[in-house]
Amino acid sequence: MSKRFNSAHRGRERSRRATVPLAAVSVLVGATALTGCGQQRDADVYTVMNSSTDESYHRWDAEAMARCGERLGVTVQQQSVPAAQVMTKALRMASSRSLPDIVQFDASEMPAFADAGGLVDLRSLGLSTDGIPEGIVDFGSYEGTYYGAARSVNTLALFYDKDALDRAGVEVPTTWAELRETAKKLTRGKQYGLALSAGGAEDGVFQFTPFMWSNGGDETDLDGPEVVEALDYWKGLLKDGSLSKSTVNWTQADVNDQFMAGNAAMMINGPWQVETLNGDESLHWGIAPIPVPEAGDDSVGPLGGAVLTVPDTGDEARERTAGKIVACLASEQEQLTYALNSWMVPANAKAAALWREKVPELESLADQVAVARSRTAKLGAGWSSVSLALQSAFQSALTGQSSEAALKRAQQRATSGN
Repeated sequence: MSKRFNSAHRGRERSRRATVPLAAVSVLVGATALTGCGQQRDADVYTVMNSSTDESYHRWDAEAMARCGERLGVTVQQQSVPAAQVMTKALRMASSRSLPDIVQFDASEMPAFADAGGLVDLRSLGLSTDGIPEGIVDFGSYEGTYYGAARSVNTLALFYDKDALDRAGVEVPTTWAELRETAKKLTRGKQYGLALSAGGAEDGVFQFTPFMWSNGGDETDLDGPEVVEALDYWKGLLKDGSLSKSTVNWTQADVNDQFMAGNAAMMINGPWQVETLNGDESLHWGIAPIPVPEAGDDSVGPLGGAVLTVPDTGDEARERTAGKIVACLASEQEQLTYALNSWMVPANAKAAALWREKVPELESLADQVAVARSRTAKLGAGWSSVSLALQSAFQSALTGQSSEAALKRAQQRATSGN
């Protein structure tokens, strides 16, 4: 099976992820999921639904669940479905009152289920957020309530081909001006200076946020000057020829393919690609923070990953045990084990410190995660409307329309929901 990292663990959700309207979530969850269990359950068997369909990740999750089940005296079974189907399957199961005991949602989707009243407050089940950075607590929260425990998180960084930079006699860029100039110098023959995902899907939005946020832009003001300037910067890279015109169609997996094929000297991507990158011994790659508008600015990236949640099934005793399973899976040792397998960064600060010591080559990722933001922190379930609006804006702006006009339309769409 493919070793490509499964989307729910990735920063970007899989680019073909289905978007379920919030109203539909509210109706299905609110009307059915909270009326009690609709099926007889084995008292000692608990089910976790996740998107670990990749063989390696499915195995790592199964091993962790077996360890936690043994500690708690129960059996924990894993039910894995493609990432794009987690929300829709959870809704179908809610309608038939057959929800699993634990659901691992992509963090950007969790607020919609929480908004409908479908999840249990993890703090009420005894889980603590001590030792977890505020941004990661927000990552698993909705309107101040902690619904989702992250085992690991990720964000984006600048990956670069050390040999390509050496041949061109350039240093790793740290500012926008340096990145643009370096990308120009690295563009030669079939090789582009930089690859990134600007496709009309969540991948592109995930990759745009470091440029928007580091420039002072905000998802509540999509046509603000800082956001326009960030999109104009992307357009400038495209105009220079430093980006392929195909970037408007690329997912983050496509970007990695281009980098590994030698068609791009640098790329914006995340740690879920490390296992694949390490499979090519001839590729000498490095990693650095995403360049910022001006020297001294903070490089603010998006938090990505998934969170473990306990659905409100109406069976309080099972919910309490499910909470203990989540606490075990999200414990410091289990986080460290999972992060070392997956190249992600542990959510817990102590586990993250140990992780830094074991994988020092990825330390810059830990630095970025420490200041990264949750996409849904400000807008909650409203993020999906903003994401869809931005996706359309990229397609328009990078194929000819002005950034200002494209983002003005995006703001109108985000506000109206159309």
